[in-house]
Amino acid sequence: MMWAAVVVTAAGCYLLKLAGLSVPPRVLEHRLVERVADLIPVALLAALVAVQVFARGHEIVVDARALGLAAAVVLLLLRAPFLVVVFGAALVAAGVRLL
Repeated sequence: MMWAAVVVTAAGCYLLKLAGLSVPPRVLEHRLVERVADLIPVALLAALVAVQVFARGHEIVVDARALGLAAAVVLLLLRAPFLVVVFGAALVAAGVRLL
C-alpha cells in the first residue's frame, strides 16, 4: 500500500511539473502572473517560518523561538550577514531557554 502512495505522488508531481512547462509563454508574460509568481515563494517561506516558530503539534505557542525570530528580524534590518543572523537568532533562543 505504501508503494502505491509513492507512485501516485510521484506521478502527481510529474504531471504538475509538466503542466507548468506546458503553459504558453504569452500567459507568463502578463504583469499579474509575474507579480504573483514572484510573491509565491515569499508567502510559502513566511508560512513555513510561522508554523515552525509558533506551533507545537496542534497548539499555538509563544516561546524562545519567537524571541529568536525577533532577533533575526532585527539583525536583518541591520543588514547583518546571513550567518550572523542565524547564529544570533540561535543564541538569543538558547539564552532565553537557559533562563
